[in-house]
Amino acid sequence: MANDRLAALMREAGFSAPDGSVGRKVFARAVQEVAASHGVVRKFNHTYVSRWLRGVLPRDVETRGFIAEALAKRLGRPVALHEIGLDSPDVVPPDLGTRYPAKHTESTQVLARLLQADLDQLPIFLRAVPDVAAWNEAALTWLVSSGPPERPTGNTGHRVGTADVARVRAMVRSFDQLDGQFGGGHARRALVEYLRHDLTRLLSGTYSEEVGRQLFQAAAQALQLVAWMSYDAGLHDLAGRYFVQALRLAESSGNRLLAASVLDAMSHQATFLGRLSEAVNLARSARLGTSRNSSPILTAHFYMMEARALARLGDTSGCDKALAAAIGEFDRRIPGDGPPWIQYFDDAEMAAEMSHCNRDLGRAEIAAEYASQSVRASDGGYARSDFFAAMVLADSYLDQGEEEQACRIALDALKIGEQLSSARCRTYVQEFRDRLAKVGFANRTVREFVEQARSYKLWTTQATTR
Repeated sequence: MANDRLAALMREAGFSAPDGSVGRKVFARAVQEVAASHGVVRKFNHTYVSRWLRGVLPRDVETRGFIAEALAKRLGRPVALHEIGLDSPDVVPPDLGTRYPAKHTESTQVLARLLQADLDQLPIFLRAVPDVAAWNEAALTWLVSSGPPERPTGNTGHRVGTADVARVRAMVRSFDQLDGQFGGGHARRALVEYLRHDLTRLLSGTYSEEVGRQLFQAAAQALQLVAWMSYDAGLHDLAGRYFVQALRLAESSGNRLLAASVLDAMSHQATFLGRLSEAVNLARSARLGTSRNSSPILTAHFYMMEARALARLGDTSGCDKALAAAIGEFDRRIPGDGPPWIQYFDDAEMAAEMSHCNRDLGRAEIAAEYASQSVRASDGGYARSDFFAAMVLADSYLDQGEEEQACRIALDALKIGEQLSSARCRTYVQEFRDRLAKVGFANRTVREFVEQARSYKLWTTQATTR
């Protein structure tokens, strides 16, 4: 069957001629140039293009990506595979990215396909229910792994050096700042595009063992960030797949602390999704897997993720034990100690975590005290964190019957939320709305608040279903 969608976009992009042949040659050359820009040597000619137009699907997802990119460059906009008739449900397996790859070479291939599927916005990934069982399997596989890690070397593409790794790290830092200030939905697709077209090329290159370890560590941090941004944007299934692949890349780098931090983040998401037993196990796996070489600040966060899940479970005794352990470890920390990626976990963040736990345990006064500490200690560098702390404070005031205080704080939070593209933020607003419903919307203070809140997008946009 002829691929009319590809033919139409080729015409729109200017790859056409009266007899059709010249346009096909030019297009083949354009696709070849895109491949070369990614360090991939491929030879395409008009015969290949003729096959594509007849409906023959290129065997590998990489070539389909090159075709889409060649059109995108001419059109000046992103082009998804479904727009050109090159998406095929049977090509992308439903469990892509959910399994823990046995070797780092397999991980690289899985990652390229997963990123491309994300860019193509395949419905199977956008609407799927997260496979939490696969998270547990990945955590167990990592936890019981023994022996020396793989030697992360590559010899199939262009040479990769430390300067390339430094660029990846710089990009991750930039996107991390955007995520904290504007939410995961703001620049997530841009990061996915960068990872698909630049990171996968580096992972498929030629590098020494030492450069390989640095590269895989940077790649794991990049994947953890895109997982976190996907989670924040409400794309929970995609986030889970990215977390599993980040865990595998961290193991390939030989950095167990980084791998444990990935499990720590997975625990956070599991708690948000209400998979609380799994969240507890993930947090404990992170702690047990680094018992010999962790640092106080990391261990404190692992305990805190366990406490967050136990609080949601209503396990007061278990939560209090985890909180006490977290406080003890946090107090033992030395400024600057621990890996760079955990340095954000300061007094404001610790107070915010304590407020969440106490709110969920029904200790409204204590929760308000900690939330107030977090709000006061914030330096304004993480707008989303400030929003969360303010909403927990508003919840806590409302639980104490102080409607005016609660509504005032909630309005302040909604103002912060104007710059945030975050499904999680909408969920916090929905939880506050549910608390207001218990007070009653006929209440004068509540009624006046709702009138003002209607001018803010987080109040008018429906929360993502967990």
